[in-house]
Amino acid sequence: MTKPLSRRAFLGTALSALAVPAWAGAPSVSLRPKARPGDFARSVATRGPTAPSTKALIAEAKLSGNVGFAVSDAKTGLILEEGDAALGLPPASVTKAVTALYGLDTLGPDHRFQTRLVATGPISGGILRGDLVLAGGGDPTLDTNALAEMAAALKKAGLRELRGKFLVWGGALPFLRAIDETQPEHAGYNPSLSGLNLNYNRVHFEWKRSGGKYAITMDARSDKYRPDVTMARMRIAERKAPVYTYRGKAQHDEWTVARSALGNGGARWLPVRQPELYAGEVLATFARAQGIKLGQPEISKSAPIGSALVTHRSDPLSTVLRDMLRYSTNLTAEMVGLAASAARRGKPVPLRASAREMTQWAQATLGMSGALLVDHSGLGDASRLTAASMARALGKAHKAGLLKPLLRDIPLRDARGRTLKNQPIKVVAKTGTLYFVSALAGYMTTPDGVDLAFAIFSASDSLRAKVNSAQDDRPPGASSWNKRAKQLQQALIERWGIVYGD
Repeated sequence: MTKPLSRRAFLGTALSALAVPAWAGAPSVSLRPKARPGDFARSVATRGPTAPSTKALIAEAKLSGNVGFAVSDAKTGLILEEGDAALGLPPASVTKAVTALYGLDTLGPDHRFQTRLVATGPISGGILRGDLVLAGGGDPTLDTNALAEMAAALKKAGLRELRGKFLVWGGALPFLRAIDETQPEHAGYNPSLSGLNLNYNRVHFEWKRSGGKYAITMDARSDKYRPDVTMARMRIAERKAPVYTYRGKAQHDEWTVARSALGNGGARWLPVRQPELYAGEVLATFARAQGIKLGQPEISKSAPIGSALVTHRSDPLSTVLRDMLRYSTNLTAEMVGLAASAARRGKPVPLRASAREMTQWAQATLGMSGALLVDHSGLGDASRLTAASMARALGKAHKAGLLKPLLRDIPLRDARGRTLKNQPIKVVAKTGTLYFVSALAGYMTTPDGVDLAFAIFSASDSLRAKVNSAQDDRPPGASSWNKRAKQLQQALIERWGIVYGD
């Protein structure tokens, strides 16, 4: 089931204002016009008054693999320059910009995710004669502080004793053990997905050495609280490799870590693979502090029926998306995409089906021909976008005016990596990085105030084929390759700033 576009507050007629035929006549090669004379043109890396050609810039970058780019007039949608712009390349986290548009269009910028505490029976004299259910609504931002507030609100609602079970339910959205099973098991950016999430489904592991022994903690810390958890457990193993191992048990996550890798102390966030139990244990801890004993949480397979005693609402979707684009949180992207697909279909759908739904939406609404997305975060490297289709999407979204304010400022830097002060080119964009994949897409404003939309994708399939994604080690050459790709992105942006001002 798909909601009609007329019911959405976001793109509406603004997206259809730039019809696809306006892009159909885009040039297939770089136009390479000469720059206007002026102090700015002469100051760009001592290149002189004429902007270097895109071919020269790409050759200078010495990137094995492919580079696709497109830049357009953000107001008219006219493509000004492109190269291999119809070539499908991995977009990495640039995918999140498409997800943001998908979420805004389907759910609306004011949408709020809800997490509820539902009583399935009556409360009399402070006693609940029924079950209490912590019911998730797909909120990707639910944190420890929120659960502490919900526990306090539960006490204010008059609950003193629970006679039934304490249940947790995450079925509002489909469960997935990991976003991408090819990633390292202990990668915190690759957690489980559920309709009930906590702390981006990560648990804090900390270790300290004293007297030859290690003290270990596993907790759900926030800026205010550090509740210990038992559903995620760590054991030190006498080995050199692998650093971590994981086994899923019926009621807990079981980790081991190699003693040789610990040193004197440290900490890291590990993914949670049973997020409903994680959230339930933390809530029970805070409820106990309020004098309410809930007991051990049990997973419910059906949606709760009863009265909501407490409801926690997330920030508006526009705020959630701004943070997602700034910090590139994979779980947020997947939750927003899954929630949007569930709203369109009228029921939750698995991740791959949801990605296909978003792909079809992007093709139909944004004119993103050739789009192929396997998730909503860009973590899966099988996704493909073209630079032309991304520039087309950004151009169509520009008139609506809701995406650009959510994107992060991207400073231009000198050869030593220092931010250039008083740089007249302003860039807001989404970055995307995988090993031997680098992407950047967004908006730039030239020194003369001209708004441009652009997309730059670089990837080397041959080098990526040698990468073992399950290992945590950085492949040889990956760092220098990605550094050169980012330098190319800036060089192209500098060129466009010279060439396409008024």
